[in-house]
Amino acid sequence: MTHQGREAVAAVWRIESARIVGALARYTGDFALAEDLAQEALAEALVTWPRDGVPRQPAAWLLTVGRRRAIDAFRRRAALDDRYATLAGTLAEGGVLTGGDGTAPVAEQVLWDPDQIDDDVLALIFIACHPVLSRQARLAMTLRVVGGLTSDEIARACLVPTATVQARITRAKKTLGAASVAFAVPPEAERRARLGSVLGVIYLMFTEGSTASSGAELIRVDLAGEALRLARVLSRLMPTEPEVFGVLALLELTAARFPARIGPDGESVLLEQQDRRRWDRSAIQRGRAALAKAAEVGRGLGAYGLQAAIAECHAVAASVPETDWERIVVLYEALGRLAPSPIVELNRAVAVSMARGPAAALPIVDGLAADGALAGSALLPTVRGELLTRLGRAGEARVALGEAVALCGNEREKVVLDRKLRALGE
Repeated sequence: MTHQGREAVAAVWRIESARIVGALARYTGDFALAEDLAQEALAEALVTWPRDGVPRQPAAWLLTVGRRRAIDAFRRRAALDDRYATLAGTLAEGGVLTGGDGTAPVAEQVLWDPDQIDDDVLALIFIACHPVLSRQARLAMTLRVVGGLTSDEIARACLVPTATVQARITRAKKTLGAASVAFAVPPEAERRARLGSVLGVIYLMFTEGSTASSGAELIRVDLAGEALRLARVLSRLMPTEPEVFGVLALLELTAARFPARIGPDGESVLLEQQDRRRWDRSAIQRGRAALAKAAEVGRGLGAYGLQAAIAECHAVAASVPETDWERIVVLYEALGRLAPSPIVELNRAVAVSMARGPAAALPIVDGLAADGALAGSALLPTVRGELLTRLGRAGEARVALGEAVALCGNEREKVVLDRKLRALGE
C-alpha cells in the first residue's frame, strides 16, 4: 500500500494543487501562507495515506488539513480576531469534522464548489502575475502554484538552472507577502495590465502538458486540460481581448491532435505518421471559431493568433505533403518580427525545410547553434539531425541525434530519437 499511497498523493496533487491553494488563499487572504499550508497538507498525506489508505475524497482531505493548519497558524500568532472567527465559522458551516484529540480530520463531508474553484484558480494566476514581481518570477511562481510543476520541470521549460527557479519562487512569495497582495481577480483595468503575463503562463502550462519535458508520459493531459480550461474561463472574463482568443484557438487546435500523437504502446507518433482521422474535429471547429473571433475583435492577429493560424494550416491539411508550408513560413516570419525567439526561428527552419528543402533550412539552424540560445535543449540537435539525415550526411546526423538523445528528458521522445539513431547506424 505504501507505493500505491504515494502514487495517489502525487496524482491528486498534480490535478488538484491549484484548486487547493486557491481555496486556502480565499479562506486565509494570504497567498504565500496558502501555498505553505498546501505543502504542509501534502506532507501529511505522504505520511498518512500510505499507512491508512487513500480517503474517498482525497482533494477534500487535503483542503481540510490545510484549513486546520491555517487555524493553528492563527492561534500561534494569537490572532483570535475577526479573520480567525470567520475561518472557524466557515469550517463549522461546511460540516468538516475534526478529532478533538488532534487526530486527522474526517474530510468526507466537505462540499466542493466547482464554480468557486474556477474563480480561485483564475485569481491565483492574476496574483502570481502581479506587477510587483519580475517577469521571470511571475512565470516561475505560476507554473509552480497553478501548474503544479516541479522546480526541475520549470527549469527545463524556461531553460535555466533549477536553483535559479527555486530562488525566484522564494523571492516571489516574500514580495507578495510584503506587498499584502489581496486574493481576488483584479478589476478590469488591472486585468489588462497583467494579461500578457497571464497568457504567457497559460501557454507554458499547456506546452509542458502537451509535450512533457521529463518523465514517462509524452502528454500530461491533466496539465494541458487545465490550461485549456483556464483559457476558456479567461475568454468569458475578457471577451474583447483578441489575444485571449488567440491563445484559446492555439490550445484547442493543438489539443485536437492529442488522440493521434500516442501509439498503442504509448510511443510518440510523429506528425507525418499520425492518423488524421483520429484528430478531434470538434476541437478543431472550436479552435477555428476562436481564431475567427481573435481576428474579429482585434486589428490583426497577435503572436498567439499567428501561432494559432499555423496550427490551423496543419488542422485543415489532408496530409503533410498537402500542407500549405509556404503559408506557414510566411506566418513564422511574421511571428518572428512580432515576438522574436530562438524557438520561433527553429520552427521557421522546419517549415522552410518542408517548403524549400533541407539545404535552405540548415543555415538557419546552424546560426542558432552558433548563438548558443538553445544550449541544453534537445530541440535544436533533433532538428539538425533530421535535416542532416535528409541531406545524406549520415555521420554528422549521428552526432546531432546522439546529442539530442543525451539531452532529451522525456522517455517517450527518447525512444523515437533512439530509433532514428539506430536507423542511421544500419
